[in-house]
Amino acid sequence: MKHFLSILVCIIAVLLTGCESKTTISSASSSVAKLTAFAFASNDTMPGLAAAVFTVDERLDTGLVWNKDSMLYGTRLDKVRPRFTFAATPSSAFLTFPDTTVVLTGYDTLDFTKSPVYLTIRSADKSTTKVYEIRPTVHQVDPDLYTWTQLTSSVYAPDDSEQRVVELGSDFVMMVSNGFELSAYRSAEGVEWSDRIAPTGLPAGTHVRQIISDGTTLYYGQGNTVYTSTDAAVWTAHTVSATVVTMLLYWNEQVWVLTGAEDNYELALYDDGALVFTGLKPDGLFPVSDFATVTFHSASLRDRAMIIGGFAENGLPLNTRWNLEYSPHTPEDNGYRLQEFSIDRPSFKSLTGVSVISYNGQLLLFGGVDDKMTYYGRDILISNDEGLNWYAADTAKNQLPEVYQARQKQTAIVRNNDIYLFGGQDAQTTFSDVYKGRLNSIDW
Repeated sequence: MKHFLSILVCIIAVLLTGCESKTTISSASSSVAKLTAFAFASNDTMPGLAAAVFTVDERLDTGLVWNKDSMLYGTRLDKVRPRFTFAATPSSAFLTFPDTTVVLTGYDTLDFTKSPVYLTIRSADKSTTKVYEIRPTVHQVDPDLYTWTQLTSSVYAPDDSEQRVVELGSDFVMMVSNGFELSAYRSAEGVEWSDRIAPTGLPAGTHVRQIISDGTTLYYGQGNTVYTSTDAAVWTAHTVSATVVTMLLYWNEQVWVLTGAEDNYELALYDDGALVFTGLKPDGLFPVSDFATVTFHSASLRDRAMIIGGFAENGLPLNTRWNLEYSPHTPEDNGYRLQEFSIDRPSFKSLTGVSVISYNGQLLLFGGVDDKMTYYGRDILISNDEGLNWYAADTAKNQLPEVYQARQKQTAIVRNNDIYLFGGQDAQTTFSDVYKGRLNSIDW
């Protein structure tokens, strides 16, 4: 008879908890009313549901059941099966919703979107009652969604100007040339900008889109001279030993320069007023203007840079993607290698005036025009294989604001996991607006 009663008590425990009987301590006369664990049963249509980890906090009055890590965006809680584990078999347990009360049976399918939800437990001897608030949380924003905000509609009055934005210290600097005079504007966050600064020391015909920055110093090259500035206002000239075609980029803690002439280019490093030649000579057409550069760490954990599209010296728009990689295993080339990806992937269209960034393990490409000066529109191109192949971003998840007009020659910069887009131009207008974008899950 005692054996039969023990089995009966275990069956009741299973019905109340929805768990294996071995997880519940059974006592017909216990005065304990305590929840030790909570979970949702697995559901094939909601794979993240059962993975949610809940904490049971005992408090003097009402306990709290909550999940520190929110469940995936879109996880449904309208039809879920809760699972409870008690310290001792209760005489009763029920859930109170805003519009109903449900006595637990162990087989309940309930709607947890209604809140607050309270669990009330009465001990086996009915002497103790404990109440817990159950507070499941689900991410309320889509982790794959990019959000974009316009920071300012205009840094300066529209004109037919060339522009480039670089980082200098903690500021953004917008360098502008309208063909007659140079201007510079500074901003800490891209919202409020300084009054016009009139740079001195730069030559006539300066192409501001060829200015690069190492974070503390700005660089521009023309002829046998490299010009530097630490404040964007005063520039100093340094004579060098070869003709500077263009400043390429700052990468791997080095300032990279394209020197020489067409059919005889060589990449050099600018270091303390002098050029250091690398021996890297492009075997094929190489851009001299309106190209994009991007730096990142490859899947092989090597430092890489890409120089994408642009115009060759003869004016031809290019579909090239030059890959510059540092490898400590090639000392004969100072550790650097230069390779043209377009030889193996010629389907990449000719592009000029694009901007490319490395973000969230992908390369993102903005704007630009093709060889017929057709604007690529507002779509963002993405590469998941380090620039070999590209596809259009999902416009439901990653699309620039409606107010953003298709353009080329904009500047894209990543700072603190935010994407900043500055200015650019189309066939009729030069823009000086600023936008900031961010992937919701970038910090999760």
